Amino acid sequence: MFKILICFMASLVAYGCGCNAFAESTATTTRLIQNALVIDGSGAAGFHGDVRFDRGGIIAVGELEVLATDSVLNANGMVLAPGFIDTHSHHDRGLENSPLAIAAISQGITTIVVGNDGQSNFPLADFKLKLESNPSSVNVASYTGHGSLRFKVMGADYQREASPEEITQMQTLLAKDLESGSLGLSTGLEYDPGIYSNTDEIIALARTAAAGGGRYISHMRSEDRAFHAAVEELILIGKEAELPVQISHMKLAALNLWGQAGAVLRRLEAARAEGVDITADVYPYTYWQSTLTVLLPDRDFYDLDAARFALENLAPADGLTLADYAPDPNLVGLTVAQIAATRGKSNEETFLQLIRDAYEGFTTEELVALDEPRESVIGVSMSEQDVRTLIAWKHSNVCSDGATEGHPRGHGAFPRAIRKYVREQGVITLEEMIRKMTSLSAEHLGIEGRGLIKPGYSADLVLFDPETIADNATIIEQNLLSDGVIGVWVNGEFVWDHKHATGAKSGVFISHPQTE
Repeated sequence: MFKILICFMASLVAYGCGCNAFAESTATTTRLIQNALVIDGSGAAGFHGDVRFDRGGIIAVGELEVLATDSVLNANGMVLAPGFIDTHSHHDRGLENSPLAIAAISQGITTIVVGNDGQSNFPLADFKLKLESNPSSVNVASYTGHGSLRFKVMGADYQREASPEEITQMQTLLAKDLESGSLGLSTGLEYDPGIYSNTDEIIALARTAAAGGGRYISHMRSEDRAFHAAVEELILIGKEAELPVQISHMKLAALNLWGQAGAVLRRLEAARAEGVDITADVYPYTYWQSTLTVLLPDRDFYDLDAARFALENLAPADGLTLADYAPDPNLVGLTVAQIAATRGKSNEETFLQLIRDAYEGFTTEELVALDEPRESVIGVSMSEQDVRTLIAWKHSNVCSDGATEGHPRGHGAFPRAIRKYVREQGVITLEEMIRKMTSLSAEHLGIEGRGLIKPGYSADLVLFDPETIADNATIIEQNLLSDGVIGVWVNGEFVWDHKHATGAKSGVFISHPQTE
């Protein structure tokens, strides 16, 4: 176990005292981290050196002399990396009331990318104003959600294909969001209302995104039954709209798909060879979190055969754990199988009844107005070998798909990826894993000036112990903080001191470069 010593000018203070390592004084305006193992995010081998920075960004990297303006931290050989960029995050939920963003910064995340799965804070200009008036400890960037556009234009009448006029209205709204700094278009094609759209609608909107310099990211139309067709749809959208496309939280979530990760990657490589800039993000878990309804694409909540198929082929009843359940919060933490046993009903009957109890009696207008689904579930349905293969692909970056509550990925995805695939399994080198969390993520987003430790880049940094960094959050104890993250800086400000937020709220809204 390493110990960090913090030097304020000439005096040394033991690390872990809860004090700010870079407390301001009239004499110090720059920060210097000395004796770090610098892994700069490029994928290059780490090197022992120093990094000087201030609020304006990284000033110098190398063997540096201490200046009179420096506040100094001796890293004692710990890893200093660019702050992690979470390309698929839901940590904005509750950010207004909890601006310290502890779930994110405690695992080394300095930038969250929101507006995923087709749902975004709309219009983006209003969201930006809220962040400016109530800043947080983490940077925020956002896509524009296709579902949000659909709700805005079609209202409760969304269970159909959009008309040409409605698509045009959605394109106009998307263009305005792009002007406000949106990264592009996101879809959630397994969810309402996106599930009712056709491919032509998505291509039209993707072309608008491309015209504004944006990108396309998609929770595809299927991650199980029709997985391969969904991949082909995504490739087609990228080809027709001529813009980069990214698969959100790529997974093979059906038993009959297990072991096919290699074949999937070969198809994606073939698409890249044909000129489609297709990439992916992946989280390091074999279980997902979504709604119970996502397992029934026909949305027939009385179809026992469909429910039986889902439980036998997609996610077993003893692997479906309720994470939220508005009708009866006492059921949270129980599996569908446990609830079925208590009720004396079959698994499939119980599965359907849970959905009906959550949604029946509500009008479509009332459901559209909900801020959150009335139920969510954590489902085990992926193969560890497939996750390992997908996350190792040279065009995939790490994401959390996490929030401040719920699935343990919200508190542990990034430390878990390092623990499992670097330290324990040796599947990926530490340098390559850091690249997948930083510069590759920035590249996949089109974000400039972040993701590398390089002069001129923003001073988003994380200092961690490579021997102890690890996730602690579990399905049962979902909000446990990770170990090994020593310090985090966002735009040059110290926001995380070992196990504590410092209170600094230095995060900014990151706009697409073409709008800055």
